[in-house]
Amino acid sequence: MSTSPLRVCATAATLELLQSLRAKHGDLMFFQSGGCCDGSSPMCYVRGEFQIGDADVYLGDLDGTPFYMGADQFEYWRHTQLTIDVVTGNGGMFSLENGSGKRFLTRSRLFSDEECDQLALTPVLCGLQY
Repeated sequence: MSTSPLRVCATAATLELLQSLRAKHGDLMFFQSGGCCDGSSPMCYVRGEFQIGDADVYLGDLDGTPFYMGADQFEYWRHTQLTIDVVTGNGGMFSLENGSGKRFLTRSRLFSDEECDQLALTPVLCGLQY
């Protein structure tokens, strides 16, 4: 029996930065920005500092850190797996990694037809999941 693929995953560098941020700030959460001030960046917040609405989609956890995006953006990206990575640079002005010399970056790949079939059997969760 096959399991559904992860909608969001993290690189080792991401997990390392999350560990550092968690030690400094406590429990964290992500929201995939859809544009505006910081472009389309994964934004890291202290858990509960960013209000999740009923229309926001929960994609999964990165080492215990929940990851969300808006429903409209999810409709556009629903056929892709997101990999959250870390690169050198300045983080989003509202994201916790800002000022560290590192920033989170979203990479994506299209799911295969088989993976899409598996995902079709998995309900999409909206609203707060922690």
